[in-house]
Amino acid sequence: MNLDLTELLDPEIKNPVKTMLNQMPPTSFDNLPAARVASRQMMALMKEQMPVIPGVVTEDQIIPGPEDSPDVTVRIYRPEKQAGLLPALLWIHGGGYMLGDIDQEDFTAKQFTLAGECIVVSVDYRLAPENPYPAPLEDCYAALKWLSIQADKLRIDRSCIAIGGASAGGGLAAGLAILARDRAEVKTIFQLLVYPMINDCNISPASDVLPDTILWTRESNLTGWRSYLGCEPGVEGISCYAAAFRANNLEDLSATYITVGDLDLFAREDIEYSRRLVAAGVPTELHVYPGGCHAFDMLVPDADISKRFTADIHRALKRAIHN
Repeated sequence: MNLDLTELLDPEIKNPVKTMLNQMPPTSFDNLPAARVASRQMMALMKEQMPVIPGVVTEDQIIPGPEDSPDVTVRIYRPEKQAGLLPALLWIHGGGYMLGDIDQEDFTAKQFTLAGECIVVSVDYRLAPENPYPAPLEDCYAALKWLSIQADKLRIDRSCIAIGGASAGGGLAAGLAILARDRAEVKTIFQLLVYPMINDCNISPASDVLPDTILWTRESNLTGWRSYLGCEPGVEGISCYAAAFRANNLEDLSATYITVGDLDLFAREDIEYSRRLVAAGVPTELHVYPGGCHAFDMLVPDADISKRFTADIHRALKRAIHN
């Protein structure tokens, strides 16, 4: 079936996404440095659409990394007029495990800081394929553990720590939630998974209606998983810490919010993961947005669907960490 998937997009975002796709050069990971440059350029264009957010103070810190590994840079966001201890959100950027950095998350992190009335710590983890699993995840765990140990100094309420991320960052957050549960050194109360990339076995078309997807394609997805895992995706023996969808035991995980567009490559895996969390007794909220492709909220932030998407996330975060 020869189908133009852009025709299935929400009417308000269809033309802007088409225009953006036509202007973007074809994405190829054969030259990863060039792909990273292109990604940074695209993120810079998106950030130009975003308004300035006052009232947030930021600070970069270099913290101890995992044992026998480099230090990790984190960026701390706090309300300018903070009074007393606040909950915290450890936020993990996306980029298919191969791309991205904390700079791209400035707008999102500042929004979370004000909307969630919390302190946000954003992690600049090592990227694959130069640093495959478990390096990126262990960097995130090191940041989570540091956040908990330094809670008093950071003016964080240690009993109210949430974790979250978008796309591959959501995959890392999901794996981190399982790892934190099993290591039992840091307790988290909430995981915020924004169109998370969690299933390395997602290697075949979902259906004739969705043979491939917009922006983050099946080919890109396979490349991302190969880079992160250091092997072919879908094979036996992949850890659930690397691909959370593989977890057999989801009990005792923190309350979860999962959100995704129905035209996202990750829609099926995210919906199924939500179902399994519910079956395991984990308080779980799932939102699926009709006509939404991957990262539609970033591509067309002023569209009604994007505003609802963002507002729903902010409400969920505030409710989870302040109740």
